[in-house]
Amino acid sequence: MDKLVYTAMTGARHILDQQATTSNNLANATTTGFRAQIDAFRAVPVVSEGLPTRTFVVADTVGADFRAGPIETTGRSLDVAIKGEGWLAVQSTDGSEAYTRNGSLKINENGMLQTSSGQMLQGENGPIAVPPNMDISISADGTVSGIDNGQTQPGPANVLGRIKLVNPPTSGLVRGDDGLFRQNSGEPAAADPNVRVAEGCLEGSNVNPVDAMVNMIALARSFDTQMSLLKNAENNAAKATQILALN
Repeated sequence: MDKLVYTAMTGARHILDQQATTSNNLANATTTGFRAQIDAFRAVPVVSEGLPTRTFVVADTVGADFRAGPIETTGRSLDVAIKGEGWLAVQSTDGSEAYTRNGSLKINENGMLQTSSGQMLQGENGPIAVPPNMDISISADGTVSGIDNGQTQPGPANVLGRIKLVNPPTSGLVRGDDGLFRQNSGEPAAADPNVRVAEGCLEGSNVNPVDAMVNMIALARSFDTQMSLLKNAENNAAKATQILALN
């Protein structure tokens, strides 16, 4: 009975954690470049002076599903999607380098190239500035070029910079509270010339809404099972107390 209480209690608590993760994934089913979060749990015996009859559930390594999402054509020149593996390098709010697959870009009021979330896009030589009255195009290797749209005759394209594209090992990436990924070593990743992008496209979320909904239903039933086990343990304890009282 003692083991039953520990197992059911900690199992129910972590099922709630899994429900929160699944709900977050489902809420981001339409978020550009989103990577689904994966939770892992394991049973651990309680170490004490008594017999090792009690176990409880603890959270294991929290990871992410790094499978690519669907590519959608938008036709917008500031939309880019990573082809295959790779990441866009951005500057997070704390100044550190972070990585995202969200290629929906914009030009801020200061003429700097940013993501739609407001992170400064990193170039191989620093942030990329875009002069006013420029038509922007982004090539497959991340080179950003601009043509002055104020001229009657189109002139040659001016290279404004090259987006820093990286491809660090996914085993060394961790997701931050801001949804961006970073290397667990804290060091910035080196630019990878093999990473390619597609202009006028965006990568969708890799969350499958149907799978997420089914998972939520399964977790709700598992939580009910854990609650039933706790109720059974309470009933067993009450019956045992009655028997001891008769003796």
